[in-house]
Amino acid sequence: MTNTPSLPSLPDNHGEAEVIGLVAAGRLLGMGRTKAYRLAKAGEFPCRVLRIGDRYMVPVRGVRAWLGYADEPRRGEQSEEKD
Repeated sequence: MTNTPSLPSLPDNHGEAEVIGLVAAGRLLGMGRTKAYRLAKAGEFPCRVLRIGDRYMVPVRGVRAWLGYADEPRRGEQSEEKD
């Protein structure tokens, strides 16, 4: 039996996806499929776009931040209010 190092654990995402497809992200941002692909290919999509093989994927955090939801706690988390 070989001793392999353990892989680092990923943060718990509470069952939410870390990335979504380009078309889904575009729809959340109010654009259609054609415009989303045109902007992604030109490097002008409003959020970070990852190219994975022949697919475009968009991190959910980027979409949430662009929409102004970055400061809201995720489900199951408590917000930290400072006095």
